[in-house]
Amino acid sequence: MYSITVTNVSKVHNIYNRPVDRLKEIICRNRRSYHKEFWALKNLSVGFEKGLTTALMGPNGAGKSTLMQVMAGVLQPSAGHVFVSGRLTALLELGAGFQPDYTGRENVLLNGMILGISRDEMMDRMDEIAEFAEIGDFFDQPISTYSSGMVIRLAFASAINVDPDILLVDEALAVGDSRFQFKCIKKINGLKRTGRTIVFVSHSESMIRKFCDQAVLLNGGELVSKGSLDDVIPRYEEIMSDADQIAPKVFTQAPAAVR
Repeated sequence: MYSITVTNVSKVHNIYNRPVDRLKEIICRNRRSYHKEFWALKNLSVGFEKGLTTALMGPNGAGKSTLMQVMAGVLQPSAGHVFVSGRLTALLELGAGFQPDYTGRENVLLNGMILGISRDEMMDRMDEIAEFAEIGDFFDQPISTYSSGMVIRLAFASAINVDPDILLVDEALAVGDSRFQFKCIKKINGLKRTGRTIVFVSHSESMIRKFCDQAVLLNGGELVSKGSLDDVIPRYEEIMSDADQIAPKVFTQAPAAVR
């Protein structure tokens, strides 16, 4: 049984050489194109099994972060569908959605609303989140007064302490001091032991072998391989050791009539 099913998903980005070219397209009312297209994902289909921790691997530009954002609902796919079964929370760009004029407490409540969690449930979890973040009295001060480290602590605390069924982690453990990293790893291990579904992006083989049950390998926005770590990691290393195997970023001219 899959917690996340990705079916024929593609994601295209319109690339403009100059900001004014976007305005020209609007003025032309889609009769002429001034952009090129970059396909970050190409007709990708893959499933993530319930209760397993899966490493999402690939060279830079392979489409890993784009796939994570599509699965999290941050980006809408250009084509295809994503089906999610359960409460999903994502550790992507930590703190990116925080409102600087809101206090830490208010941002935690807002984050809960975005996840569809009731105010009462978030209030029940508030003390746990504040304790995990370890930012003291700043919890009731505007985010604009925080250091970058404090923002990271609050973002991680608010995302990880909402009892998710599915957790997406995109290089988030590479931030913060070593003590806080250890605390985060311990928390994620706790979720893993209780059978949650975790998708984990990292370039660290040691961390992948420590955390993950299986791996998915992307290259050029396409699925290369899915299977055991012993099967996928050597294929990843083969691609990384040979520059010719790393799919280049290809920008294609959009058709005359804008899509």
